[in-house]
Amino acid sequence: MATQNLLYKTEYKINEFIQVRIPTVGDVLDHEDDYYSMVSMLTAMPIDMMVQLDDIGIDFTKINEYELFILMFNALRGKDTSLIFGELDLKAFKPVVNPQNDMLVLRDKDTGATIDRAIQWQIAAALRKIHHLKRDNRKPINSETKDYLIERARTKMRRNRNKTTDSQLEELIVALVNTEQFHYGFEGTRELSIYQFNESVHQVIKKIDYDNRMHGIYSGTVSAKDLSQNDLNWLTHK
Repeated sequence: MATQNLLYKTEYKINEFIQVRIPTVGDVLDHEDDYYSMVSMLTAMPIDMMVQLDDIGIDFTKINEYELFILMFNALRGKDTSLIFGELDLKAFKPVVNPQNDMLVLRDKDTGATIDRAIQWQIAAALRKIHHLKRDNRKPINSETKDYLIERARTKMRRNRNKTTDSQLEELIVALVNTEQFHYGFEGTRELSIYQFNESVHQVIKKIDYDNRMHGIYSGTVSAKDLSQNDLNWLTHK
């Protein structure tokens, strides 16, 4: 996937038919639960859905990211995906077999738009870049470890089932607005793209960590020779 500079973009272009939108913070705040739920579905790896897959008799170690996407596509089709795909109508996509390689793909027969494994990978990669998400490629080393991971995840889900959660995005906004390194107020923050905001969060964290290290060096509690060049440079957070 070609690198795209997203700092001033409102969308990430996959091809002539498909673009991944980069909504504003305000747009996400207004639809937070649904938005992040869809982002999670579109970036999910099998290990992220191990319990749900186990419940329907599928071994999460025997399924790949694209096969998982196909399984979840019907649930996505029923949602308002405009904050992610704009005007693209997922309801128009139907599963068909690509005669060139016998692979199952999703296609809008009216426009010819197609989501195959490569396109799905690009969509997920774009969303991960926008939201600083990592692919979880872990696989258990044996069946005992697999069963343990599933049971631990199931227990965690059971414990969290009736918990109410506050808006994580709102908490981040309040924290940053009250941080001297962030120069936007509440209303100004709403107008930022979610990519700009996420980049700012990580940059502020980097700057605060750098300041703390410098204080440690000056006070003699931290040795500069033990720090990497990355530790001594707050201008990037990659």
